[in-house]
Amino acid sequence: MREYLTADDICNQMSMMRTVHDGTFLIVEGITDKRLYGKFTDDSQVKIIIAHSKENVRNSTNIMFNRRGDGGVLGIMDADLDRLRRKTPSEPLFHSDYRDMEMMVIHSGALDDLLVEYGDDERLQTFVERIGPVRDAIVNSSYPIGLLMYISQRDGLNLKFRDLDFNTFINPRTLGLDARKMVSEVISNSENSRASEKDLLVRLNEEARDLDDVWKAARGHDTVKILLIGLKRIFGSFNSKGLNEGSLGGALRLAFTDSDFQKTDVFARTAGWAEAHGLKLWSDLS
Repeated sequence: MREYLTADDICNQMSMMRTVHDGTFLIVEGITDKRLYGKFTDDSQVKIIIAHSKENVRNSTNIMFNRRGDGGVLGIMDADLDRLRRKTPSEPLFHSDYRDMEMMVIHSGALDDLLVEYGDDERLQTFVERIGPVRDAIVNSSYPIGLLMYISQRDGLNLKFRDLDFNTFINPRTLGLDARKMVSEVISNSENSRASEKDLLVRLNEEARDLDDVWKAARGHDTVKILLIGLKRIFGSFNSKGLNEGSLGGALRLAFTDSDFQKTDVFARTAGWAEAHGLKLWSDLS
């Protein structure tokens, strides 16, 4: 049923809740966003509403704040490809740091804490000496996938990125990405695609040359998958064997602390906006 929820449905829900809640409504995209941001909200003053899509976050925030005149509403949504498109939302809408919530967490100290828990010290040291920091390795290998997704959406190529087999293009010893194999896998995964491997590689190389920050393109879903390969095949300790993509994402969120969150742009911008509007949003994180 959730896929049929409209922004008006979500707004009607909040309007009904106003009879018992006079505090802040924070609108987010999905359950994982609620789990993460819910760690830091003041439960007595803030209700988190799951909108089930980025478009619903945007529209329901706009309807409540601008059309229904409810000044106690703000929304946080993934930046996705907006930064590559040079688009910024208008308050009270706010972007996540980097492309999505997962990338914000990976950029933080949460990744370092996770590697302490699930990494093998000697294997990690060997990997860092040979390849470099794990954070750099996984982002450098994931951003070409995100950049190809941007090219596909921009140029109307309708490429499919769901259920890619990362083992076909990620080196299990170095975590390096083979761009040609990645493009080939995406084409094979995309029914009726007329895109050519050669043409996509040219476009990908052109966009990569112009990209000023790989974190704008790297997507959390892809980066977590590559990190999982690293833990399973290269530098993980014994207790990493039972990890899957879902549990790894959950472990990263759990490792994301108050201190990590306070260092983010989304915290600073939303906290400043809430204070200026006399709203309670985040708990005392000091």
